[in-house]
Amino acid sequence: METKSIMIVGVGGQGSLLASKLLGRLLVDEGYDVKVSEVHGMSQRGGSVVT
Repeated sequence: METKSIMIVGVGGQGSLLASKLLGRLLVDEGYDVKVSEVHGMSQRGGSVVT
């Protein structure tokens, strides 16, 4: 099986964490093996949030 990677990037308050959780749930429901990781906290200082 071929591996695919999807990166959702945004600044805090844009819904990137919610989007990654919704997409992850959709793909799990379709039978895909999904891993979700989030890095956040920098948005308070003007940085980006990556999920």
